[in-house]
Amino acid sequence: QVQLVESGGGLVQAGGSLSISCAASARTFSTYAMGWFRQAPGKEREFVAAITWSSGSRFYADSMKGRFTVSRDIAKNTVYLQMNSLKPEDTAVYYCAAARTYYSISPNAYDSWGQGTQVTVSS
Repeated sequence: QVQLVESGGGLVQAGGSLSISCAASARTFSTYAMGWFRQAPGKEREFVAAITWSSGSRFYADSMKGRFTVSRDIAKNTVYLQMNSLKPEDTAVYYCAAARTYYSISPNAYDSWGQGTQVTVSS
């Protein structure tokens, strides 16, 4: 399995920006895609964005398009999520995850998960 460690969460005002990152262990040759998910209290984990490791193809949930940008640095084995125009409803724990075989918006397709990083957007 790939070990994943998120960082960069915090408190930001509505309309502000925040970037979070996810550092993966060196075994990324076995990873097809990296995904970002989030989970707010009392809600199910939802898909945010994903990027394929080799080609860099990007996918977003509709509500994040135009506000969030996912990217990766192959040399650093790191995936980033740049979040702009943040809203209070973006408040959640954000998780990165690695999928070995295919990209999906379903959490079930992902094999490895980070511990999560809290993002809080104040109104």
